[in-house]
Amino acid sequence: MHTEKVINHIVNWLKDYATDAEMKGFVVGVSGGIDSALTSTLCAMTGMEVLCLEMPIHQSKNQVTRAANHIFWLKQQYPNVRSEWIDLTPVFDELIEAFPDVEDEEDRLMSLANTRARVRMTSLYYFAALKRLLVAGTGNKVEDFGVGFYTKYGDGGVDLSPIADLLKTEVYALAEHLGINEEILKAPPTDGLWGDDRTDEDQIGASYPELEWAMDMHSKGRTIDDFSGREQEVFRIYKRYNTVNRHKMLPIPVCEIPSDLK
Repeated sequence: MHTEKVINHIVNWLKDYATDAEMKGFVVGVSGGIDSALTSTLCAMTGMEVLCLEMPIHQSKNQVTRAANHIFWLKQQYPNVRSEWIDLTPVFDELIEAFPDVEDEEDRLMSLANTRARVRMTSLYYFAALKRLLVAGTGNKVEDFGVGFYTKYGDGGVDLSPIADLLKTEVYALAEHLGINEEILKAPPTDGLWGDDRTDEDQIGASYPELEWAMDMHSKGRTIDDFSGREQEVFRIYKRYNTVNRHKMLPIPVCEIPSDLK
């Protein structure tokens, strides 16, 4: 991959899109993970206004610390970056308190996790409307077009997706090239929706390199019967999530990376 050229392509795409839309810049939810760290950095490189929001909801301390450290680093590098800390924990708790009781709390754990993402989305769009900013999505290609590892109308509800044509391994390559904090580069990927340290791999059942392999095999027309053992298990996981994802994808502008830059 031509890393520097890919970075320049995305930055120029972001700048052109915002200019054409007559918007001042971007608002990004920063979680302490690699995707939001890269997205916020690319947005900052446009020179346009960038607002980073940290929106903890019963968040683990290490996620909050990583997010704060990244925002601090970003503001040192780019004077066009501002930030806001919005503690959404009491808002979330009040909302849940208003909902009817359920007999078994286990029955609504997924609904509660997705509600966190949708509360954050509402906050992002509040500031977007207030400041004439675009909500920049942080989903990568595996999440957005592969297994659908996002919340519809939550972190999947954005104005544009600058890194949605990058595989997870490519996200890491760009982030490392840009000097993003080592603690973020080394942290296991997590969606931060559960109030604990469970990782994406814990939830999906496969690592991102495994899922990228499965995406590649699927694009080549391979079937489950072509594999055995762990490869067959990973391919089955990918196919199951990919089938569900086709029914929830939203039509969001994506920065497509030309093949000669990959």
